[in-house]
Amino acid sequence: MTDHILIERPETHEGVIVIRMNRPDKKNALTRAMYEAMANTLVEANKDDSVRAVVIFGVPGSFSSGNDLADFMAIAMDPQAGRDVNRFIFELARFEKPLLSGVDGLAIGIGTTMNLHCDMTFATARTEFRTPFVDLALVPEAASSLIGPRVMGHQRAFAMFAAGIGFSAEDAREAGLVWKIVGEEELEAETLKAADHLASRPPKALALARKLLKGSVGEVEARMSEEMVHFGNQLKSQEAMQAFQAFMSRKK
Repeated sequence: MTDHILIERPETHEGVIVIRMNRPDKKNALTRAMYEAMANTLVEANKDDSVRAVVIFGVPGSFSSGNDLADFMAIAMDPQAGRDVNRFIFELARFEKPLLSGVDGLAIGIGTTMNLHCDMTFATARTEFRTPFVDLALVPEAASSLIGPRVMGHQRAFAMFAAGIGFSAEDAREAGLVWKIVGEEELEAETLKAADHLASRPPKALALARKLLKGSVGEVEARMSEEMVHFGNQLKSQEAMQAFQAFMSRKK
């Protein structure tokens, strides 16, 4: 278990597990070890009858800035290096219990798309949701190309996932990506309050209602697999190489 992922079972929130991304010096850029730790936690929580809800938090100012650049370049060189990323994405789709998120600040790439798999997302007013996939000559991931239009409608989904236009917290709330906007000091309390409410519901009835609302897991997994094929092909493309070179030159 990496120190950059903290797993908490708050005593005052029975049945709730908190996954906390905790790499503030890198704005919660996600490494393969972080993906692995989160995937493992989701698998274990699914099997544990005492777990009734899972909440994902970042750190103040950074939910997640997306993939760690060094790890991302390693994946570009060797697609097998991305298996932990892919596993986390699939476990999001397979998770059977209420999943909530509390988002503050940067929510870039996977920092945005993982929220499409959450049942309730709380965000602060300073949160920015952005998916620069096409900017890097890549394609959407985490089944965002399927779930995004269902949640937001085509035009908003196209603006976010194809045009790469950033969404404010209010834009995201209007689009259906966010349930409520709350104050920075209230974020954790409000998200955990919602988790407590869900943890107190009859678990079988809630699980059935959730399954009916979310629809076919197989369809989501199939879209994830399709996205991954295009993503992998694009990673090796000339236009992606040019996009990465331009991005790296801006970083210097």
